[in-house]
Amino acid sequence: MSDYYKVLGISKEASQEDIKKAYRKNAIKYHPDKNSGDPTAEKKFKEISEAYEVLSDEKKRQIYDQYGADAVNAGAGMGGAGAGGFSSMEEALRTFMGAFGGSQGGGGGGGMFDSFFGGGGGFEGQQDNGARQGASKKMQITIPFEEAVKGVEKEASITNYALCEKCDGSGAASSSAIKKCTRCHGSGQIHQSRGFFSMASVCSTCHGAGKTITDPCTECRGAGRLKKKQQVTIKIPAGIDNGMRLRLAGHGDAGEGGGPPGDLYVYVSVEPHHFFQRQGDDVFVELPIGFTEAALGCKKEIPTPLGETARVNIPEGTQTDKMLRVKGEGITNVHGQGKGDLLIKVIVETPVRLSDEQKEILKSFAALEKEQNSPRKKNFFEKIKSLFV
Repeated sequence: MSDYYKVLGISKEASQEDIKKAYRKNAIKYHPDKNSGDPTAEKKFKEISEAYEVLSDEKKRQIYDQYGADAVNAGAGMGGAGAGGFSSMEEALRTFMGAFGGSQGGGGGGGMFDSFFGGGGGFEGQQDNGARQGASKKMQITIPFEEAVKGVEKEASITNYALCEKCDGSGAASSSAIKKCTRCHGSGQIHQSRGFFSMASVCSTCHGAGKTITDPCTECRGAGRLKKKQQVTIKIPAGIDNGMRLRLAGHGDAGEGGGPPGDLYVYVSVEPHHFFQRQGDDVFVELPIGFTEAALGCKKEIPTPLGETARVNIPEGTQTDKMLRVKGEGITNVHGQGKGDLLIKVIVETPVRLSDEQKEILKSFAALEKEQNSPRKKNFFEKIKSLFV
C-alpha cells in the first residue's frame, strides 16, 4: 500500500498549499502528454493523482490518517484503485484538470498543454474566474556595435491582440449584457460527487468565466480584444551584448476575460565591428607599429569604443603580440557593474618597399647589431645547435 505523503514527497504536517504545490509539480513532470508511451510515468501519474484526491480533501485526509487508504477507497467505491493508483487514466486526468482549473477534461491535454509544454502564455496565466493571461511575443532586432556600446532607443511595429476600445475588453455591448452563467451559477466550474470524492471541471457553457454575454460587442464580436498594429519603443541599455534578451512587460497580447497582458521579448543581435573585438566588457584592438617605433618606443593615440581617444605609451623594445591594457576604457557593464578595459595587441610591422637609402642605413645598422639586441633570436639558435651536439 502506497504512502500518499511519500508519493507526493511531503511531510504529514504539510499544509493544503504544500499539498497542491507538490501535486502540481509532480503532475506536470509525469503527465502523459509529456511522457507519451512511458508506462512508468503513466503509473506514477495515477499514483500522485490518487494521493492528491485524498490529501487535498480534509475529511478524506482525516480518514486516511486514522484508518489508511483502504478505508478511504472502500468508502469511495474505488475498488482496487488503492493498490496501484486510479483504475483509469480518465480519473487521474479529471483530478489533474480540477487541480489546475483547466479548460479540457477527459483524455486530452489540448489547449491547456499548449501553454504547459511550450505553447502560449503558461498555466500561471489561467485564473480561477476564467481570466487568461495574454500570450507573450518575441522579436529580433539587429543594431550596430556603436549603438550597443552607447545604448539607444528603437521604434518597432508589432501586431498583437489589444483590448477592444469599444467595450473596454468586456466583449459585451453594454454592462447589462453580461449575465451570470446559469449552469455553474457564476463559479466557472461544475462539481460532481462520487462518494467521498468531489470532481470539478470547467463549465462548458461559460468556459470558466462564470458569466455569459447576451449581446456581444459589434466591434470585437464578444472576444474583448482585436488584432492591432502598434508602435513600441525599445530602450536598449548601454553595454548590451550579442544574443541578450530584453523583456518589455505588458507588450504582448492583451489578456482574455480581464486577464493581464503577456510580455514582449526582444532578442538583440549586434553587428561585428571592423576595428574592435569584444570579449565580455573588455575590448580588443590590434595596433600596428613600425620597426623603429617598436625599437625606440613611442606614444600613440588609440580610439576607444565610445569614440574618444586614449594615450598609450609603447615602451622601448616592444615585441610583436605584446598586450597593453588601458583600464576603464572598455564597455559599460549592462548591469551597471563598472566598465571593462581596452586591450591593445601590438603588431610590429617589417618595413616593405625600401628605398636604396633606407637599405643602406639598415645594412649599417646590421653591421653594428649585437646578440644582446635580439635575445630571442640568440636563444633560438643556441637551442638548435644543442640538438646536433
